Amino acid sequence: MEKLAVVIFNLGGPTEEKEIKSFLFSLFYDKYILRIPNPFRWILAKFITVKRIKKAKDIYDKIGGGSPILSETNKQAEALYKKMIEYNCSNKEFNVFVSMRHSKPLISDTIEKLKDYNPDQIFLIPLYPQYSSTTTRSFIEEFLKISFKNNIKSSIKYLCCYPDAHKFIDAYIQLIKIKYEQAKLLGNPKIIFSAHSLPKRIIEKGDPYQWQVEYTVQKIIDKLKIEYNLDWVISYQSRVGYSKWLTPYTEEEIIKASHQHFPIILVPITFVSEHSETLVELDIIYKDIARQNGCIGYFRVETLRNSELFIEYLAETCIKLLNSNSGRISRICPEQFKECIF
Repeated sequence: MEKLAVVIFNLGGPTEEKEIKSFLFSLFYDKYILRIPNPFRWILAKFITVKRIKKAKDIYDKIGGGSPILSETNKQAEALYKKMIEYNCSNKEFNVFVSMRHSKPLISDTIEKLKDYNPDQIFLIPLYPQYSSTTTRSFIEEFLKISFKNNIKSSIKYLCCYPDAHKFIDAYIQLIKIKYEQAKLLGNPKIIFSAHSLPKRIIEKGDPYQWQVEYTVQKIIDKLKIEYNLDWVISYQSRVGYSKWLTPYTEEEIIKASHQHFPIILVPITFVSEHSETLVELDIIYKDIARQNGCIGYFRVETLRNSELFIEYLAETCIKLLNSNSGRISRICPEQFKECIF
């Protein structure tokens, strides 16, 4: 019987305080994050890690000392496994593995498990709906490199992104409607779609991330506006350092909406699981900013996590990859985005 390994992957995060330093260094040493040659990248990554470690510890202390992203991703893997059984994949032996780019289980850890499992095919499924060279490309390239070094003979297929996938969009709409019904009791809400930011220089080099974020939001708006009178904006959070990042900034949009006496609905549009950017930045820091500026209502939409529609989409994608000869699902980005992996 043919064996299939599905690898769902994400950025990662420290599960306890002692992992924070290695997580930060791995993140900033990534050649797609800091785009400078060695040894300068190594030196700068060390410097940034030392500079940011206290702030990072303070952030993780607010959520129990570590990120919940691994436990959340493990639950998504379990749900995906069950859904694939439901979808009659029982004619193949398969398993679902979790891998992280910058924390355990690292790609090297996952490769060791795959060597033991010895699958005929490996599917790489990003838990980043919108593609960026800093996330999806970084993981896939590193996975392919380590696979080659370990003499992995399995056929490797991968999904690039899914910013417009129907069930992904509908899963978010379900969650947004819950908060919209609550918020509209206080007035016509302002929906703030908050995405993780990127330096503008990365976008200018042809990274399609911002285009895909806007594409996702437009798909959601096109469906929601049939039912609601919408006031909305896309904003960006979690910038680091002093270079120019994508704007508008989420905190500025929160202040503006608070002064205009809108109830606010925050939608973390690029995250499919809870971690520090949602649980601390959105739920604590930005909520305090809203309160200090007279916000009449603050509602944060949950991430997709184990949404039935989202897990169905992932399972259906695995089935498409099974039936695909190309090893990937077709490109959607306009040609000017040169950083696309396709």
